[in-house]
Amino acid sequence: MSIHWYDVSIPLRPGMTVWPGDPPFQFLPASRMAEGASCNTSVITCSTHTGTHCDAPWHFEHEGKRLDAVDTAVFFGDALLVEVMDVDVIRAEDLGEKPFPPRVLFKTKNSGYPSDAPFKTDFVGLDPSAAQRLVDDGVRLVGIDYLSIAPYKKSAPTHHILLQNEVFVVEGLQLANFSAGIYSFVVLPMPLAGADGAPCRAFIGRP
Repeated sequence: MSIHWYDVSIPLRPGMTVWPGDPPFQFLPASRMAEGASCNTSVITCSTHTGTHCDAPWHFEHEGKRLDAVDTAVFFGDALLVEVMDVDVIRAEDLGEKPFPPRVLFKTKNSGYPSDAPFKTDFVGLDPSAAQRLVDDGVRLVGIDYLSIAPYKKSAPTHHILLQNEVFVVEGLQLANFSAGIYSFVVLPMPLAGADGAPCRAFIGRP
């Protein structure tokens, strides 16, 4: 059975939404054939947490693994997409009783926000109880449809619970066109040595 793959990453482009205080994404010319150069080359500038991106444990844990030390096996496999559309914060009681598989993606009302809209401080994230539930169930990867897995200005507790337990975090997924269910999932972080995170290309697959 063939699988159709769908890109669920945010295109990196000037004007895209970034976390408050992070540098804006820039794509600048280094050389241009139109100006007499032999080829076209460019320079990009961005935070490691721009667009669709991942958090390595070192992002919040001083002794945590950096990106190049993360087991790449977690980047490939089936993922459960969970729709939680009617809450402002995802808590453990919103998650039901059935144990979660190793990879979980959360689709929320965040999926309705354009990727170049002004930053939304009221985006939906996971509170510490939900993060602990994922850890207790043995989840190894969690993804969400905004630039943070945790609510705005409440980042530390949720991130610490996940990253201390080496749960790989993927943020900024574009999930608007997908319903709840099991999908093939691939996430490909930029191979940045010693990094706290990196922009990613992410794909969902279905027959």
